[in-house]
Amino acid sequence: MTYSRRDAIKTMALASSALIFSPNSLLAATRPGKEKLGVALVGLGYYSKDLLAPALQQTANCYLAGIVTGTPSKAEDWKQKYNIPDKNIYNYQNFDSIANNPDIDVVYVVLPPSMHHEYVLRAAKAGKHVWCEKPMAMTARECQEMIDACRKNKRSLAIGYRLQHEPNTQEYRRIVNNKLLGKVRKVEAAAGYHDNRTNHWKQSREMGGGALYDMGVYAIQGARLGTGMEPLAVLSAETSTTRPEIYKNGLDETVVASLEFPGGVIADIKTSFGENVNFLNIHCEKGDLNLAPYSGYSGIRGTSPLGEIRFPYQVPWQQAKQMDDDALAIMQSKNVIVPGEEGLRDIKVVEAIYKSAATRQRVNLL
Repeated sequence: MTYSRRDAIKTMALASSALIFSPNSLLAATRPGKEKLGVALVGLGYYSKDLLAPALQQTANCYLAGIVTGTPSKAEDWKQKYNIPDKNIYNYQNFDSIANNPDIDVVYVVLPPSMHHEYVLRAAKAGKHVWCEKPMAMTARECQEMIDACRKNKRSLAIGYRLQHEPNTQEYRRIVNNKLLGKVRKVEAAAGYHDNRTNHWKQSREMGGGALYDMGVYAIQGARLGTGMEPLAVLSAETSTTRPEIYKNGLDETVVASLEFPGGVIADIKTSFGENVNFLNIHCEKGDLNLAPYSGYSGIRGTSPLGEIRFPYQVPWQQAKQMDDDALAIMQSKNVIVPGEEGLRDIKVVEAIYKSAATRQRVNLL
């Protein structure tokens, strides 16, 4: 996906922002007794095409029922490849009519972050359950409005943090939360890759680009899950770039920050679009948990005094597990593993990191 195409999609979406619903729009909820929930993917970029759609061929509790795209050629390709009926194919202008389609139970928003807020609200008002990719939104205020909209319409909201569904992450969290190695003393987390693109939405501030929003939430999650606590403050932060011709007007290519947790525990985090880095080190009283990679698609690997942490699987197992878990929660009327409140917590930290970097001061979170 290029920035120019995404920008065009955004323009179309804003042009159709006047929401119109039929009187039956909020009645198009999950039909009781369904063996599988129908999922519509909104946005057919890399993540949908290469990971979510293949994963939906493996899921037991949900299936690919529909798509939303602004590109007619993509719609035709997906229609042929996945046997999607015409009535389940939408564009950004007629998206709201999805309210009247009983085949669609869940709308999965897989758009640039700047568009998450609008499409989550529209999906919720259409009476659909919502899954939203990370980062949840551009601001904490948007996150709260998304949570409120889903709650108002009695729809479930889950954020696409696949790692919280996968067993290696669950294992290191079990060790931390049960203090099997004693108390956590310090954490280091880093997530990044070298991005050679110059015109993707990730290089556009307006569309939610920058390393911190994209890869940075992995590092923030590493700090939060690795300590088993919520941060009290951002002690310091710095944003930088070695390619100002790409990351313009202060847009972050690399971010480093120190977070303070209860008990004086410090987490040093780093994220970057200029460096391949992926690790989580959790220093405990009785030894260290070291994971590298700790957020890879094809698996997590870790070591500790308690033994190796390595549950093997193949791509796109994580995405299939995430969607199966979330679909089952909806069918059983249970809480999803990663609700909107979890995405909100990370965006509050993102905002505090940017503020600390701008002011060169400590920023309290509580």
